[in-house]
Amino acid sequence: MAFEFTDTNFKGATEGKVALVDFWAEWCGPCRMVGPIIEELATEIGEEKAVIGKLNVDNNPMIASQFGIRSIPTVIVLKDGEVVEKQVGVTTKTKYKGMIEKHLVTA
Repeated sequence: MAFEFTDTNFKGATEGKVALVDFWAEWCGPCRMVGPIIEELATEIGEEKAVIGKLNVDNNPMIASQFGIRSIPTVIVLKDGEVVEKQVGVTTKTKYKGMIEKHLVTA
């Protein structure tokens, strides 16, 4: 299940980790196409490897503003708190998966 990022839990949830964050809103049609993909990736990749989740921009304007989100859906990948990948608009599950997998540390 995808993690629900908020203004209050964002820093703690992403600090020192690899995270994929889907910035979305209820009223956004294209966001509804990305949502199920994010859910699938969260299940496939697993929370022990990365934090994968969604942040509702209407309910959490502080974080959305901090990252300069002006168009949704926007998906970013963070590594140790820094943006390392960004995708604005809808793309494929394969693309999202590739965005995060290249930043995961493999043992």
